[in-house]
Amino acid sequence: MTQTASASRARLSLRTQRWITLGAALGVLAIVLVLSLALGARGVEFSQIWQALFDPEAGNNDQLVIRELRLPRTIVGLLAGLSLGVAGAVMQGVTRNPLADPGLLGVNAGASLAVVFAISVLSITNPTGYIWFAFAGAAGAAAIVYAIGSLGREGATPVKLVLAGTAVTAGITSVISLVLISDTDTLNTFRFWSVGSLASRDLEAVRLTIGFVVAGALLAIISGRMLNLVALGDDLARGLGQRVYIARAVAAGAVVLLCGSATALAGPIVFVGLVVPHIVRPFTGPDYRWIIAVSAIVGPSLLLIADIVGRLVVSPSELEAGLVVAIIGAPVMIALVRRVKLAGL
Repeated sequence: MTQTASASRARLSLRTQRWITLGAALGVLAIVLVLSLALGARGVEFSQIWQALFDPEAGNNDQLVIRELRLPRTIVGLLAGLSLGVAGAVMQGVTRNPLADPGLLGVNAGASLAVVFAISVLSITNPTGYIWFAFAGAAGAAAIVYAIGSLGREGATPVKLVLAGTAVTAGITSVISLVLISDTDTLNTFRFWSVGSLASRDLEAVRLTIGFVVAGALLAIISGRMLNLVALGDDLARGLGQRVYIARAVAAGAVVLLCGSATALAGPIVFVGLVVPHIVRPFTGPDYRWIIAVSAIVGPSLLLIADIVGRLVVSPSELEAGLVVAIIGAPVMIALVRRVKLAGL
């Protein structure tokens, strides 16, 4: 009886901790959203934000900056950060690799190749015009990786997916480099997209991708319980009635939709998907349903904080959010490599 009571109290304590973590994450995100609208090269008083959004004053330049420049990039950061955070959690679950990043499926490389094609062959230079190409390239590369990883009797195992993703990414990167070396105009246009940025994005880009973000998030939520079983190992998961190939297919679909959307919106931003699940996991425990839910909140906070820092540190110029995230993420990845033992990889 004592052991049962202790176990019950432990479950209650963990459940309470998870809800507190969720509430704290939502509170931080709300603060970051306000700061994203208020801070930048041009300082704006907080009192202007509400009026700019709901009762704009004609001729007010501060409110114009909020509505036309900062609101679109804040919404883009919200969607891209949510997508990358959730995709990273799903990716680490489906591959059972704590250093897995959404780019492991070749998403970033595929999107980049498609954007290079759009620029060099079709002469498209507007970031909004890249969206469908980036999304199609991301989906195509991920499909190729999954098809290669599924070959053989065992199907798409974590190790095979990692190896296939690495090989496809290396091949695509070589093609991109060849095109960029031979076409200076394409290089000059592509390099601004490739660093990852929330600037120069408009609400049209959001309108085109939000449906894919919602679909990917729903698939990720569905995959949460499956990932809990997959984390126990394929044999045990099958013994508990889980069809492992279905779990991996659902998870891969979520990653493609979410990473494709994020890459199309903001460019190939790295490290958000890697870092966010590791920030979340100590507070939620190993349950992927909670890891995914909290990552959906922490991801946007991290990306928007990086964007805000990028606006302020070299004001009146700015650093792209992708560069700031990389500066934050690189030491975190080094620490993880030192701490985490990769079984089987």
